[in-house]
This record gives sequence, C-alpha cells and structure tokens, in this order.
Amino acid sequence: MIPRYARPEMTAIWEAQTRFRIWFEIEAHACDALAEIGVIPKDSAKAIWEKAGHVTFDVARIDEIEKVTKHDVIAFLTHLAEFIGPDSRFVHQGMTSSDVLDTCLAVQLSRASDILIADVDILLAALKRRAFEHKLTPTIGRSHGIHAEPVTFGLKLAQAYAEFSRARERLVNARKEIATCAISGAVGTFANIDPRVEAHVAAKLGLAVEPASTQIIPRDRHAMFFATLGVVASSMERLATEIRHLQRSEVLEAEEFFSEGQKGSSAMPHKRNPVLTENVTGLARLVRGMALPAMENVALWHERDISHSSVERMIAPDATITLDFALARLANVIDRLIVYPANMKKNLDRLGGLVHSQRVLLALTQKGLSREDAYAFVQRNAMPVWRGEGDFLTLLKKDPEVSKALSDAELEELFDLGYHLKNIDVIFERVFGEA
Repeated sequence: MIPRYARPEMTAIWEAQTRFRIWFEIEAHACDALAEIGVIPKDSAKAIWEKAGHVTFDVARIDEIEKVTKHDVIAFLTHLAEFIGPDSRFVHQGMTSSDVLDTCLAVQLSRASDILIADVDILLAALKRRAFEHKLTPTIGRSHGIHAEPVTFGLKLAQAYAEFSRARERLVNARKEIATCAISGAVGTFANIDPRVEAHVAAKLGLAVEPASTQIIPRDRHAMFFATLGVVASSMERLATEIRHLQRSEVLEAEEFFSEGQKGSSAMPHKRNPVLTENVTGLARLVRGMALPAMENVALWHERDISHSSVERMIAPDATITLDFALARLANVIDRLIVYPANMKKNLDRLGGLVHSQRVLLALTQKGLSREDAYAFVQRNAMPVWRGEGDFLTLLKKDPEVSKALSDAELEELFDLGYHLKNIDVIFERVFGEA
C-alpha cells in the first residue's frame, strides 16, 4: 500500500522483518514441542532460541538466497542456519512451507484484526458522543433524496452507531475464524510430525488448531475474513456518502472540519470540499474489491496449489492497511464534524409544511373518510405547494372537504414537529442501552 493511505502500526505487521520474526517463532516453538516428545535434543531446541531469538534478520540476504532457490521459505531457513549452525538440521522437521506461511498469515491477520476492532471502537465513541449531542436536533429525513418526514441528526448518527456495532461484532467473529494454526505436514496427515507439535505452536501463538487442513488452511476462512472487511467498508461508504450529501451547497446541514490554512481548490479560493469522506468512499471501493479474489481462492486443486498465494500477498496487507486508514479518517471526520442546526431547520421548513402530509392523511381517515379520498384531498393541496403557490396549512384550511372533517385547530395540531420526535428516547435506548 502506498504511504499516503497507510498508518505505521498496521504497516509494521506486514513488513518483511515482522514476517521473518513470526516464521522463526513458529519454527522455534515447533522445535520446543519436538524436543519435549523426544524427537530432537532439548539442548538443540534451546540453542535455536539462544542463537536466533534476538537477531535482526538480513532481508537483503534472504532475498539474495531466494534468487537462487526460487523459494522464500527455503531462503529463510538457509539464512537461519547461518545463525544457528549445526543445530539448524532440526529446524522444520516434518513440516512443509505452508505450515509456516499459513500459520504466519493467521498471526498477521489476527493482529490486524485487533487494530481494526480498536479503530471501530474509536469510531463508535465519536458517533455516540455526537449522537447524544444532537439527539433532539431536528432535521429532515429524505427518501429518494426527497424530503420525507422529520428526524433528528442524532438519530442519523445513532443509526450509524448501530451499524458499526454490527461491524465490530463481525470483525470479532472474522478474527476468531481466521486465527487457526496448521502444522500438519505435506498433505495434512501428520505423517512426519506429531499433532502435539501443532497444538503447542497454536497455544504459544494464541491460535486455534485447524481441525482438518490439507497442505494449507482451508481458504473459506480467508474468504469470510475479506468479505467481512468488504462489508465494513460498505458501511463506511454509506456514512461517508451521507456526510457528502449533507455538505452540498444547497443543503449544508453538516460539513467536514476545514482547518486554518486548508485550501479547497487550486482555481477557486472559496471552495470547501468534502475531500475526506470522498477519500473514504474511494478506499471503501478498494477494500470491497479485494473480497472477490479471496472467494475465488477457495477452490484450489486437490490438497493445494499456489494460485491463492500471489493474491494473498497483495490483498492481505492492502485490505487491512487501507481499512485501518479509512476507519481512522472517518472517526476523525465524525469527531470534528461541523453541524448547522439552523440550516437543518431552514431546510425542514422549505416545503411549506408538506412534511406533515401523512399526519393529515391519517387524521382524515380517523374522521371516517376512505383512505383513497383522504389521500386525494391531501395530495391536491400538496401539489401547489411544490410549485411555490402557498403554504400547505393555509391551503388545507381553505379546502371545503378537508375543513368539513378537521377544524383549523385540529389541523394546526397536526403540524407539531415534536410529534415526530416522541420516540427518539426509545430508539436511543435500543441502540445505546441507556435512557
């Protein structure tokens, strides 16, 4: 991933030095287990830790060896032997490359998941704080982009909070599913390595044992993991798109923070653009796009082929680094979002009271009118208001069939904004679990 959209903590998980350190730990823990069951000398297992446990691996040297071997794990083991000496013959006993590669990937994805879950927690905290801040800030709800009925801005944020709470739960489940260890040998039969070695390595690395591996961990786990990242990215895009719409000049109900010295356009000095949420939208597309190759990796030949390998070398770092960056950016947007309640009120009122049309419709049916007649009476008074020909309440009062059923006082009561907000507390308690 390019540095522009990467943060150091997540990037570090995918650096070569980190990968080789995990590879070494897998091999060294396996040696401990082999020593414990009497396959290799205990002194040799101890020497492996002592001679290589704290070294900085020479990435350039490993790359140099790989140019000859054309095999990354063999190149690493060759370099490792340069530190360990004769005891290195006991390293990788009965194991295959995928035992190292897949178990390492499980560790990396688990660590990446922990960062992503923490990112979502920060976003949830920002959403909760702003939701309560604007719990009763009235604004217009829209369907099809058209004014519908009143809501509150806090309710919009509470809805996002509920969605990202589900996102968090999905990430927790995805982490659990991906965190499996396979040290089962060439085709997963444990023919040349005892299952107790796998159990020991898994426990040391905080992983579960893969119940039935082939030469690899089954890729349905990885498909679900990256699909989960794609769903989280889609939720991010939904929230980002909402903010972008609200920042439009004709709406301007909310706006990204615009810092001192920031410039919106090289040509137009007046511009304040929603660049952060546009950026989140684009990054979400990237993360979603990585879900399909992960699904296509599930169907491999027999016990394994390596068609999945090149895909995962790309999407594992890129998807997690991208999502980490985008989540942090979105949390910052919500935390510093500028909200304009006055503009919300102005937009709420700009259709001359049409947002109360359903209340009038229902009131007329309560007075005995058929729904069809009530709908027709309300609609014929609403359409002129769309054309700017008067306000809705006045036209309704002048309509003889409406006024026959509803007095002026009853009509006026139907235009009470507070009516639409009476159950906000109920929704907030469902979402946040508190009054």
